[in-house]
Amino acid sequence: MLSRFLPLRTAGDEADTPGAAGARRALQRRLTAPSARPGLLAGAYLAWLTAAELISSLGEPRLGLLLHAGLLIALIYHAARDLHDPLHQLLLTLAFAPLIRLMSFSLPLASFPQVAWYFIVSLPLFVAAWLVMRVLGYSRRDIGLRVGPLPLQLLIALTGLTFGYVEYRILAPAPLAAAFTWQKLWLPALILLVSTGFLEELIFRGLMQRAAVQTLGQGVGVLYVSLVFAVLHAGYKSLLDVVFVFVVALFFGWIVARTRSLLGVTLAHGLTNIMLFLVMPYLTLG
Repeated sequence: MLSRFLPLRTAGDEADTPGAAGARRALQRRLTAPSARPGLLAGAYLAWLTAAELISSLGEPRLGLLLHAGLLIALIYHAARDLHDPLHQLLLTLAFAPLIRLMSFSLPLASFPQVAWYFIVSLPLFVAAWLVMRVLGYSRRDIGLRVGPLPLQLLIALTGLTFGYVEYRILAPAPLAAAFTWQKLWLPALILLVSTGFLEELIFRGLMQRAAVQTLGQGVGVLYVSLVFAVLHAGYKSLLDVVFVFVVALFFGWIVARTRSLLGVTLAHGLTNIMLFLVMPYLTLG
């Protein structure tokens, strides 16, 4: 890698002087050494994200969006500036957090059904996830795109039924389907499974957790991504829901760390949202 940045020497060149050799070694250490305090930087960016989310949800949305835009620029700039620092992987994946919020607020979606918003927003995010995966050199197995033990993955998936029931009791949202019939439910259910369940697990437990674990260590990395994921649910204006989502995110993160697969948590996440937005609103009517 260093040969791309350092001049090549030929057999006829004079040997390095002690000073030049020392400078060369110092440059190599600087290019390959990790940040001295990656935890502090990661914590500072998390605090920035939290402030932007709280202001967007509870204060002045336009100011919150400006903070999100500034955070996105700062993360991309910082990641590009320190390409040889392992922290740049976490910074690049963390950029998904403000990007998700900016897209959800800025795209002209008012004329579409609400369930279609998830699908429309997911399209550029899928492209961005694929690009980040390529830039960071992650393979499909690196980010959990593998089946793993199928009976275990299906058992994990069933937890989504319980999670969806509990979160409905916290939020009680309106249904996203016009009626509780198969014809009205199958497309919204598919959108929630793919555009929320799979996409969010790909971004958070796949890309971001992989980068966070490499930078901060497994335990702290899973905790950090769970906090990021929970903060992004502040828009529901329920502290109890943020706490609940954080606990679920910790569970999902632990599962992915143990199984190396996104399959079970993807299905569980999708089933959670299907229960929350499609099933429970109709089961509780009357």
